[in-house]
Amino acid sequence: MGKINYDTITKLYYSIGEVADLFDVSTSLIRFWEKEFTIIRPKKNKNGNRLFTPGDIKSFEKIYVLVKEQGFTLDGAKKVLKSKTPIDLETPSTSSSNDVVIQKLENIKSKLLQLKY
Repeated sequence: MGKINYDTITKLYYSIGEVADLFDVSTSLIRFWEKEFTIIRPKKNKNGNRLFTPGDIKSFEKIYVLVKEQGFTLDGAKKVLKSKTPIDLETPSTSSSNDVVIQKLENIKSKLLQLKY
C-alpha cells in the first residue's frame, strides 16, 4: 500500500468496500479491525451499512502501518495507539524495528508464563 493521497478523499462518508479498496484488503479485515480498535467507530445508515469518515480512514492508515508494515501484533498496535506517541507512516526505522522485536518477545514471554501455570 502506498501512502494515501488525502486530496482525493473528498466525500463525507465512505462505504466499507471503498475503504477496503483504499488499503487493498478484504472487507472482513476492515470489520475485524473495527471491532478490535476502539478508535474506529463508523456511523451506520438505516440499512445497517457502515459509513466511514475521513478520520476513520486516517485511523485505519495508522493501524495498517503498525500491523501490516511494521509488524506489530494487535495488542502492540493498541498500546502504541493508546500511548499517543506520533506514528511514523513512512518506512519503519531501526528503533521501531527494535520495538517490534521487543513486542514479539513480550508476547512470547506472556504465552510461556501462561503455559507454566
